[in-house]
Amino acid sequence: MPKSKLLCIVGQTGTGKTSLALALAKKKPISVINFDSRQVYKDFPIVTAQPSFEEQKECPHYLFGFLEVDKKITAGEFVRLAKERIKKEIQKGRFPVLVGGTGLYLKALLYGLAPIPEISSEVRDEVENLRETKGLGFLYSFLQKVDSVYANRIHPNDKQRITRALEVYLQTGKPFSTWHQKTPSEKKYNFLKVGLKMDVNILVDYLSERIEKMIEQGAIDEVKRAIVKYKDKTLPGFSGIGIPEIIEYLENKISFKEMQRKWLKNTRAYAKRQLTWFKKEKDVFWFSPLNLKEAIQHIEQWLK
Repeated sequence: MPKSKLLCIVGQTGTGKTSLALALAKKKPISVINFDSRQVYKDFPIVTAQPSFEEQKECPHYLFGFLEVDKKITAGEFVRLAKERIKKEIQKGRFPVLVGGTGLYLKALLYGLAPIPEISSEVRDEVENLRETKGLGFLYSFLQKVDSVYANRIHPNDKQRITRALEVYLQTGKPFSTWHQKTPSEKKYNFLKVGLKMDVNILVDYLSERIEKMIEQGAIDEVKRAIVKYKDKTLPGFSGIGIPEIIEYLENKISFKEMQRKWLKNTRAYAKRQLTWFKKEKDVFWFSPLNLKEAIQHIEQWLK
């Protein structure tokens, strides 16, 4: 039985992945499926740069803004939801287009999950006790020592991922990043990966403009509302870049300008990590965000 066709649009944050998908939507009945781990949170559509209401009217969008801030989603849960949605869209005669920047989620969907053993309740309790007694900063420092590869991929405030990586390390004695390398290699779909990339030093100007636009659109008020609603600022959804920086500003720990500077610095670093991840994947066809026409032509040729 032939495998279902999927298009995967990958690349750094701010390079126009949504724009490429919407350009394709003018030519073909597509459905956009998110694979960005931060864009799943319903309370942060602005800060996590989810497609706007107007953009989502162009074609169906799924797995955006559906999760409460106090909930977390694993790669396994994402794969289950994405597979269900892909199947439904194909049955409707639509072409599924995966759009996002969380490489691990996409890898898990396309090739399957690494065979990580179950984590015992004792290990979970141990990590939780360390966090409660010594703080998240201690856990991140610990992770940097035992698995610097994975630590450098994530934000120091990402409680969910830091906790998961340390649980796996303490349970198995192996760094979390090495388990990712054990991912099964058999492809689950017939897919094309199209990537958009830009030199980080050039991209930073676009990222700076985007942050200013997010602030104008109400990003700070968005975070304020979430704090009032949930109270606990250590919940999984609060770890997305921009949110910790806004919280520091709201708590008068940094100035408005310093908030912008840190937000841009962390976004730039994230874009660099994303490019490093996707450049290791040899099956990505790369295009400039400034020339989406070439990317569209390549996709249309593949679909013939």
